[in-house]
Amino acid sequence: MQTKPLTAQIPLPLADKLDLLAARLDRPRAWIIKQALIAWVDQEEERHRLTLEALADVATNTVIDHQSVLAWADSLGTDHEQPPPR
Repeated sequence: MQTKPLTAQIPLPLADKLDLLAARLDRPRAWIIKQALIAWVDQEEERHRLTLEALADVATNTVIDHQSVLAWADSLGTDHEQPPPR
């Protein structure tokens, strides 16, 4: 796999934490940064996918009424718990 070097300015306290983590894990800083960046990009891609899915649900009116969700949530932990709205 080809790679591309990147540079970023990070606050000193974060850099210090990164150095401590690198020492504790016996890994280079670059490896930790790469793992963190992979996880963040994956999370953002999933967030984007879920947003598009939600917007598609709204466009087709496949949604649950807000009041129904609130009523269900309010019932949790009571003697009269309601089933989740569908």
